[in-house]
Amino acid sequence: MRTIEREIVSALIFSSDGKLFQAMKDPNKGGVYLDCWHIPGGGIEQGEDPVEALVREVNEELGIDISPFDITLVDDVGRGESEKTLKDTGERVLAKMQFKIYKVVLDKPASDVAITLDPSEFSEYRWSPLPELRDLKLTPPSVSLFTRLGYI
Repeated sequence: MRTIEREIVSALIFSSDGKLFQAMKDPNKGGVYLDCWHIPGGGIEQGEDPVEALVREVNEELGIDISPFDITLVDDVGRGESEKTLKDTGERVLAKMQFKIYKVVLDKPASDVAITLDPSEFSEYRWSPLPELRDLKLTPPSVSLFTRLGYI
């Protein structure tokens, strides 16, 4: 199996009432860490700035524009690896990932945030108060991140 290396940007998106956005990967659509709750994000494209990549990924995956809000880097030490099916070729690869995690706080409560999930990425979403994170099936990198940040 071929190994690829990816630099990944992800967003801790908080509503104004302190809830964290997460989405469930559709296990039938491919990708990494299937059937787990994810924070949104994706790979940085060639020549793309990490914050530009984050804004693009969140817009593509959730249909929201985070560019008007403060986008703060909170963690860049996370690593992970998982088998992945490449969307363009169907090839199975081992993806070794380095994560850059940014925090964004929206100006609305979770109940007022309009989300349009990309159905090729996610099957459902939730807004979680931080104490509920302990009870969810999270990706291994999220468990490490949330532990480092004191969320769990």
